[in-house]
Amino acid sequence: MAGKPKQADVEEEDDKPEGENGQSAAKSKFGFLKFKLPSLSMKSMIIGGAGLLMLAGGGGGAYFFFKGSDHKEAHVAAKPATFVDLPDVLVNLSNTGADRTQYLKVKIVLELPDASLVPQIQPLMPRVMDAFQTYLRELRPTDLDGSAGLYRLKEELTRRVNAAVAPNRITAVLFKEIVVQ
Repeated sequence: MAGKPKQADVEEEDDKPEGENGQSAAKSKFGFLKFKLPSLSMKSMIIGGAGLLMLAGGGGGAYFFFKGSDHKEAHVAAKPATFVDLPDVLVNLSNTGADRTQYLKVKIVLELPDASLVPQIQPLMPRVMDAFQTYLRELRPTDLDGSAGLYRLKEELTRRVNAAVAPNRITAVLFKEIVVQ
């Protein structure tokens, strides 16, 4: 009976399921199967497949991103902005105890959203210039320091112009030149 396996040996072999390549996987003490890690060549195939999948997905995404849609979309042409030059403004800045007077010279351009607003705003230019003069004379030289100071100045002048030309509105106040001496 050398060729015939014992009953205990047969039961042990039945309890161990066979994995790939005829290798048997051992059971853990909780009854779950322990699997052996794939070989190095199997790992490299998985990593290569994942990389190929990412490359194909990225290429497809780039194709659709750069190609755009197939339908012919109507491109809305943006209206060109209209610019209105204002006369130069020269004011002395508020003197806060300094021994010499400082001056501010500003060249300003108003940006309008539509050219049809120019005839409506032109009669209101004296009101706009008055708003500029009264506001700029109250500024101190430190109010104009840095880009943040100029940004605040631009926003405040835009607000004052919109108040002066209401119900019309301008898009922005643009500076052509600013000189503080």
